[in-house]
Amino acid sequence: MASKYAFSRERMKDFYEHPEKYYVKPFRIFANLYFVGNKDVGSYLLDTEEGLILIDTTYPTSQAQMIEAIWEAGFSPENIQYIVHTHGHFDHIGTTAFLKSLSGAKTFLGEGDAKMFAERPELMLAEDAGPAHVEVFSPDVILQDGDEIRLGSTTIQVIATPGHTMGVLTFLIPLEENGEKHLAGLCGGIGINTLCRDFQERYQVPEYRKYFVSSMQKIKNLPVDLVLGNHTGQNHTMEKRAAMGQNPDGTNPFVVPGEWKQMIEGAIEQYETMLREETDGTDQEQTEL
Repeated sequence: MASKYAFSRERMKDFYEHPEKYYVKPFRIFANLYFVGNKDVGSYLLDTEEGLILIDTTYPTSQAQMIEAIWEAGFSPENIQYIVHTHGHFDHIGTTAFLKSLSGAKTFLGEGDAKMFAERPELMLAEDAGPAHVEVFSPDVILQDGDEIRLGSTTIQVIATPGHTMGVLTFLIPLEENGEKHLAGLCGGIGINTLCRDFQERYQVPEYRKYFVSSMQKIKNLPVDLVLGNHTGQNHTMEKRAAMGQNPDGTNPFVVPGEWKQMIEGAIEQYETMLREETDGTDQEQTEL
């Protein structure tokens, strides 16, 4: 039996067959930060004085949805200057090559995943995209721990947090509007599907487990008060969007002090629970007879 923590190909099938079902009308989160992702994967647009920064590009079958979201947000895809990636899995880089062809944008990827693209492209999990073609790109800029990405007055601080892949990055983005300041945080990989026994046996990447907890410990106490989700369930994006619509003049539901630490500690706890269940054999999916 498969591990209950393993990647679900059946779940993915609906995403690549019916991407239109997962479209989300884009919206402004705070200041110059916009959500342009879908119901499953987060994608974010930063409007700077010198053009647009796009963070992650979701599924390869979401090209039309990405273009529509950027237009609906009030921007043109041709104005994308930088395309930045949290990590190199197909559901986060799927539309990158297409958008680069439209805009000529520079592409950014963590050092570990740039190496993965070159040496072990199977680890980008393109085979899990079903019939969709995943076009691998060569990053224009390879990011390392401590780097900064700057465009106009917008700065993204880069923190290497390997584990989910070896090139996972965490981004810190200072935001300000009308004197109100917040620090947005986006952890590029808290998912443990690549750490479970099934994945480890299939791909032989023990280094993922070696680094995961230390990476999470490295970032858990950062003063983030606006949490962004690599996947929308991680920070309850859709629920917060609904709350924002119901009370547009109220407190911004994306600003939740303490949520960042709670999310990161929850990822560590889930990982440790998985390890215990592997030891006692309860990590397997239960099939009803």
